[in-house]
Amino acid sequence: METLVRAIEIFAALTGVAYVVLEILQKNAMWYVGILTGAACAFSFAVTQVWASMALNIYYVGMSVVGLWQWKKDAEVSPELEIRYRRPSLKVILASLALLVCGVALLSPLLARTGDPAPLPDAFVTVLSAIATWWLAKSYLQQWLLWIVADAVTSALCVYTGQYAMALMYLAYMASAAIGYIHWKTKGNGI
Repeated sequence: METLVRAIEIFAALTGVAYVVLEILQKNAMWYVGILTGAACAFSFAVTQVWASMALNIYYVGMSVVGLWQWKKDAEVSPELEIRYRRPSLKVILASLALLVCGVALLSPLLARTGDPAPLPDAFVTVLSAIATWWLAKSYLQQWLLWIVADAVTSALCVYTGQYAMALMYLAYMASAAIGYIHWKTKGNGI
């Protein structure tokens, strides 16, 4: 069983890298790869009983469908733009911050009761990543900044739980998020 778990973890890491490259280039194919990556990561986190991160990856699978629909819709509105992004309004930023604080406060004690080995960081990355995914589906430029923070904490969480290939993947995600932010900002156009 351990060989299968490690193989799925490596598969998740490889598809995860492909996902980030496609995300930086803002290609719709990333959403299809996101379905595969999300399912593989959900399995890996379930095996290590990191429950919120498992649920988050199931959420990623669903958001991949939403993101694909939203990006196709945006492409119909502005087909001439290669990279399209928006900026979140103050209302969106404040609502996201409130959701982060309340979500972590509610989720962390629940995770502690399930035997999650790191309930506070697991709750934090789960809520922040859910918000970042929503921001990604809306093509907010600043979603990249949320990902830098979430990926750094997730990498540390993976090291703590012994998922070293996943930790490397999240470090690559963190570096890619910085590159993605710069790429979108310099090559993209706000809509």
